[in-house]
Amino acid sequence: MSPRGIGDGIGGAGGFGDGTRGGTGYRGGNGDGTQGDGNGDSTRGGGDGNRRGGAIGGGIVYLVGAGPGDPELITVRGLRCLRQADVVVYDRLVDARLLAEAPPSARRVYAGKRPGRQALRQEEIDALLVRQARAGRVVVRLKGGDPFVFGRGAEEALACAAAGVAWEAVPGVSSAVAVPGLAGIPLTHRGVAASFAVATGHCAGEDRLDWAALARIDTLVVLMGAARLDEIAALLERHGKPRDTPAAIVENGTREDERVLTGTLADIAALAAAAGVASPATLVVGEVVRLRPALAPALAPAGVPLAAAGSRA
Repeated sequence: MSPRGIGDGIGGAGGFGDGTRGGTGYRGGNGDGTQGDGNGDSTRGGGDGNRRGGAIGGGIVYLVGAGPGDPELITVRGLRCLRQADVVVYDRLVDARLLAEAPPSARRVYAGKRPGRQALRQEEIDALLVRQARAGRVVVRLKGGDPFVFGRGAEEALACAAAGVAWEAVPGVSSAVAVPGLAGIPLTHRGVAASFAVATGHCAGEDRLDWAALARIDTLVVLMGAARLDEIAALLERHGKPRDTPAAIVENGTREDERVLTGTLADIAALAAAAGVASPATLVVGEVVRLRPALAPALAPAGVPLAAAGSRA
């Protein structure tokens, strides 16, 4: 990672490419990196493409997806917003190197949750976002993955809308797709899998999920299910998924300490328990898991910057 930014291609505070203050311009809208009037591609300017709803107090809340873990997988738009933030409210799985991209003067507020513990209740997070935006600040709500995929982003957007605060969703690369793919497990493959579904493992056992329907899907991805692998496997088997269906669990996906275990629906929970797999972990169930032995040897190590990965023909 470069001192100023994520990799070498996005550059510094001013624009794309060489890290100078020219180019597209993050702070202004005129394309020159100045405090422009918002006529172009501005994050802080007055352009009408950046704000949703009527603004009270002149501030704005950006619900930014940080991506699946590797800090290089944040979007260009997300990085722009982060570099202009007055306040960053961030979750547990956000990489510290992304937080360093915010201005030194930006206030950083930890709002992470882990099983049985939470720094702030959701109602407190909602109120914080509204309060800071009403004070005229640029607020970045930085979430792992995509803010609207099991990220409670909709609740925060509704809170902003109800309060008359301007907000914008900045989509992120979801771990549901990126983690399996970067581990050598494509979710679809011609002749093998023509459908996939994503489910949360938090509510296994007493939820509204249709496990019979999920058992019929070619590829099933379960997020936040590390503590309930036994239960999830049993539910799928009970609803018709064969016990010998290939399965994989990916811990710390896309990060330097990523681990991948493969097995079957019958033994994946035991394999994960023996290895001490913990959250965050992504479960993949389906025939596409069989592709990993062919694809994994050609993969670059997880979390390696582009410059360190070497050139490719």
